[in-house]
Amino acid sequence: MRPPVMTPPRPRLRAALAESPPLWWALLYFFCLLCGYYVLRPVRDAMGASSDASAVFPSFLLDWAAARGIALGDFTLQALFSATFVVMLLLQPLYGALVSRFPRRVFLPVVYLIFIVCLLGFRWAFDTDLQGRGALFFVWIAVFNLFAVTVFWSFMADVFDNEHAKRYYGYIGAGGTIGAFVGPFITTMLVGRIGVANLTLVSVGFLCVCLLCILNLRSWARRNEATRAEQGEQAIGGSIWAGLKLIAADPLLRGLALLMFFGVGVGTLLYNEQAAIVRRLYPTAEAATRYYSIIDWAVASLTILVQLLLTRWLLRRYGVAPLLLLPAVAILIGFALLSASPLPLLIATVQVMTRASEFSLAKPARETLYTRVSRESRYKAKAVIDTAVYRGGDVTFVWVHKALAVLGSQLVFVAGIGIALGMTFGAWRVIRAERRLPEQPAPARPPEHTHGKPS
Repeated sequence: MRPPVMTPPRPRLRAALAESPPLWWALLYFFCLLCGYYVLRPVRDAMGASSDASAVFPSFLLDWAAARGIALGDFTLQALFSATFVVMLLLQPLYGALVSRFPRRVFLPVVYLIFIVCLLGFRWAFDTDLQGRGALFFVWIAVFNLFAVTVFWSFMADVFDNEHAKRYYGYIGAGGTIGAFVGPFITTMLVGRIGVANLTLVSVGFLCVCLLCILNLRSWARRNEATRAEQGEQAIGGSIWAGLKLIAADPLLRGLALLMFFGVGVGTLLYNEQAAIVRRLYPTAEAATRYYSIIDWAVASLTILVQLLLTRWLLRRYGVAPLLLLPAVAILIGFALLSASPLPLLIATVQVMTRASEFSLAKPARETLYTRVSRESRYKAKAVIDTAVYRGGDVTFVWVHKALAVLGSQLVFVAGIGIALGMTFGAWRVIRAERRLPEQPAPARPPEHTHGKPS
């Protein structure tokens, strides 16, 4: 049995902020990142659920499909998810090359500057009614979300060691959840006044604040890495394909990839069933956007309650095991109920539960584990898992859903039980691999978290 880790009494948020100046910047960073994303997410979801293919795809693609007897509108989500997966595969080696050849002080700001330039381009596309902007925006938002968030958590693993991750990641996650709550509210309040095109400028503003946070957190990352004999301001080096090799060689990374693949599967089944309901009950773009905003609010509300009341306590007292297993068990129960009675309200309820448990429990647990792997694994293997494996699960299960949906929703959720079992198995593999990692003793008074900014 593992000996208990002696830690000081649990500080409240105010005490944690006083104890750790970088926590302020981390909270602001994640708040702005998710707020900027969730300002635009309801727009993306409404596009994916649109019954009007001409509002999503360019005319030449519709004509190409029609010439082959394919009604592209019947495969909107399948086409969008497949395109997202292809784009993710193409971008992964580019990201790997950026991480390998440039130090953190270069590639972190560059990633966010690229996102800002893209948003300015979408502002023009929406303002000029560019054909195909719906599909292009859907794919880009999915890519932006995964890369921006995975870069954030990789950077947090540089700033905080394992012990401080257990103490602070719950708070950081709550900061992001507040951003996820505020973002849809901003969209609801402003979209009718300024239009979709100008919402992109709102997101640009939030990403500019993220850049400011990165600049202020770099000094703490350097101090923390010095205790681990890492050189964070030097290029990582190695192959752009090193992420795949690291996953193949490391049981923990393999377990995380398996957990991600099946975890995405259950979410994709629910997302597609929900989209079918939206097409039937909310035919206009405004009504669909409002519905998705309500779902996002419900997810954010439940997430922040769990993060503030349970996440940190569970993580420090019991480790990652309950945070990984509880969502898997809850999803199993939810899919069992849906296989018996796939009512629209129950589907929405399970969707909220699934996403909230992912954000409040499973995500902080996974990110804590990355503080215990090498820097190359944090930036390369993690990026592969969070992008290519994630979108691989998306594209796999969006087509699985299409094949099963013709036989009815109940069969979809029966199959979902099997996918949820795969998720549970992945969680067990991660827990077993984590328990074999060497212990990391916590320093009594870490220099990087004392009052004032380090030199």
